[in-house]
Amino acid sequence: MRSKKIKFSFLLLFSLVLGGLLLTGCGVKEPDAATGHPSGIEVYTIADAAGDWGFPSPYGHYDRGPGILRMSFLFDTLVWRDATAYVPALAENWEYLEEETAYLFELRPDVTWHDGEPFTARDVAFTFRYLKEHPYSMADTTAVAAVEVLDDYRVIIKLHEPFAPFLARIAGAVPILPEHIWQSVENPAEYSQPEAVIGTGPYKLADYNREQGSYLYLANEDYYLGEPLVKQLRFVKLNPQLAGAALLRGEINYTPIPPEMLDELLGQDISIVKADYDFAVKLMFNHTKEPFSGKEFRQGLAYAINRQELVDIAKRGHGLAGSPGLLSETSPWYNGGVPAYGYDQDRALALFEKAGYHYENGKLVKDGKPAMFTLLFDPDTEREAQLLEKQLEEVGIELRLRSVETKTRDSLVSDWQFDLALLGHGGLGTDPAFYTQVIVGPSFHSARYTANEQLNNLIKDQLKTMDRESRLGLLKKIQEIYAEEMPCLTLYYPDNYFAHDGQVELFNTWQGVATGVPLPLNKLSFVQRGGIPQ
Repeated sequence: MRSKKIKFSFLLLFSLVLGGLLLTGCGVKEPDAATGHPSGIEVYTIADAAGDWGFPSPYGHYDRGPGILRMSFLFDTLVWRDATAYVPALAENWEYLEEETAYLFELRPDVTWHDGEPFTARDVAFTFRYLKEHPYSMADTTAVAAVEVLDDYRVIIKLHEPFAPFLARIAGAVPILPEHIWQSVENPAEYSQPEAVIGTGPYKLADYNREQGSYLYLANEDYYLGEPLVKQLRFVKLNPQLAGAALLRGEINYTPIPPEMLDELLGQDISIVKADYDFAVKLMFNHTKEPFSGKEFRQGLAYAINRQELVDIAKRGHGLAGSPGLLSETSPWYNGGVPAYGYDQDRALALFEKAGYHYENGKLVKDGKPAMFTLLFDPDTEREAQLLEKQLEEVGIELRLRSVETKTRDSLVSDWQFDLALLGHGGLGTDPAFYTQVIVGPSFHSARYTANEQLNNLIKDQLKTMDRESRLGLLKKIQEIYAEEMPCLTLYYPDNYFAHDGQVELFNTWQGVATGVPLPLNKLSFVQRGGIPQ
């Protein structure tokens, strides 16, 4: 098992930093005379409600966006994304070799690992060999057939067949590992030594405390894009209801905020970032057992649920009602022609009848037994759970509400130990390869639905369709079948807001950070002013 607290040689420095800066949250150097911006920020503090997102190695972080982000500050990928496009990272240039179904990468010659060892093409080749034996949960590399090292700074990655999302889902998502460290690691999930977080990224891990949900990163002064703008980066756990006041007092620099806090912060010297609609809250069905294994019953639930009411009441209007095709109307891949499943109790009851139920005395009954199910939810979706309980009661279904912590909920869903569950995830703004992950993939946030062979084939076909318009046609068909099969129901896309003090120029990353994380914490903001090279 991983130890509960990981101690590093920087621990004494961490204690001094906390002792001197806990109450102030940050320290800023004098503004640059030319730009007016601070020439450097000593400490930048990022707060969130959960705090702990796992040990920030590629195999230690929790499989959610904040865990991926924490790891991304330590490890680099071949390419990265800024606000508008792909940008160079460990690779300076890349080229698709169509005749070879391969990508040629020209690597930077000036990169070193945190321990001073040089980074070369051999590390890239090793990483893909290692991931073949020890898959990384956030990036599927099975499309890679082989990796050929041409010299120290050129490498060819050969694919089994054309793979449209290669840059997004592999080159921009796979953290490159140092061969000299990981070649002897047989159990990466349990590897939590200090060497496990030696990467090429702009920061080095100084301290991680699982119990407190805190991390301290120190700037990598030898970073190939230049010395980071922020010298010390802290991640801390903080109650969301206290976050706004802490931000105004200067105790933190960044925090997610609930929509109801907007009025409190507007008019203050605070910057607000609104995320794109790349996060969905879904009602998960355990379709491995009755009655959820039947399509008619799942469709009936979709008609019985008033999604707009969930947005209006539970989210106080801060969000968009969900599309049965999964993607929001703001997505360039959105199909507006899928069945809408508008709120209709009569149609719901008709579908329940097809599934073998009948409605009597206010109860939905089958074989003499009333329809009674348990709904899992976490503290953030309590209002939604209560509304669903009320809405489904109106069609004779009794819900037993069970509140659990987020990680417990995810674990129960992963093990199929549930009837219904409220669960959210991001990544909808990235390349639509995500359909593999959220429909047929093995993760807890996936529907894990493979019953429709046409849907399975379309998901595979769109991955190897390089022409965008042809791929869009396949994706529209995928959404139609997904909506018809109803493996889970997208309830809404929430308005997500993030407040910060403006010292660092944060932005929404094009297609999301790394695997599509819809949070405005791109590491480029902390290295280069506005994420743009100086």
